[in-house]
Amino acid sequence: MAALIDRIRRAIRPAPALAEQLALADQAARRGDHDAALAIWGPLAQEGQPEAQTRVGMCFAEGTGLGRDPALAFRWFSLAAAQGDPAGCRLLAHAFFRGEGTVEDPARAAELYRQAAEAGDAEAMDMLSWMLTEGEILPPDPAEALRLAEAAAAVGNAAATTRLGMFYHNALGVARDPARAAGYWQKAAVMGDADAQAMLGAALLLGTGIARDPVMAFVWLLRGHAGNSPLAYPFLQRAAAALPPEEQGRARRLAGMPPDGAAP
Repeated sequence: MAALIDRIRRAIRPAPALAEQLALADQAARRGDHDAALAIWGPLAQEGQPEAQTRVGMCFAEGTGLGRDPALAFRWFSLAAAQGDPAGCRLLAHAFFRGEGTVEDPARAAELYRQAAEAGDAEAMDMLSWMLTEGEILPPDPAEALRLAEAAAAVGNAAATTRLGMFYHNALGVARDPARAAGYWQKAAVMGDADAQAMLGAALLLGTGIARDPVMAFVWLLRGHAGNSPLAYPFLQRAAAALPPEEQGRARRLAGMPPDGAAP
């Protein structure tokens, strides 16, 4: 009888909790099994679950597991954002900013970035910080831009960490502090941000805020250039010229590149 009761209990086991379902779908997506992920996200999105709606929108935006369709991505992001999902708000802002699946509307994008940032989305904080620094879409506000960058960097956002370095390098609302700038770039460079790698390389080449190190300067500039940072190229030839061929080769090996290549 006990065995029968145990079988009945297993048969009527409740469905996994929402968080567990989303975690299983995310795990499937990370290993490249988008069909399995969508088998979970799809029904949840149809039922109105905002996080699942955001993820389905991402599949349409990126063409992963589904054909790329910016208009459908926009639809799903809109549904998620209407329910206050921070990632949905941020991705809907991206769509308005780039004009993907909808008309380009930078002002509406800024509103949505702010909504997502206020809900704690680090990428939205960084984007809003950029807007407040550039002053083209929103009135410039260096103090608020700095605050947002600091908040995003505090939770590990690499781009915001790089931006903090720029604040201290260019004295944007703060006193110029090359050492602090280099420290932020060093942190973000290790996190893989290509612009930070380029700026760290330039700082090491020039000895600005950090001890001069021509080999590591070339290492980081190579990495930044490989990551498509436009900030690296102006310094690459100068960094290469500062090193004899054997040191260039060593730097290339440290950067994970063929040791006999010419400087880009």
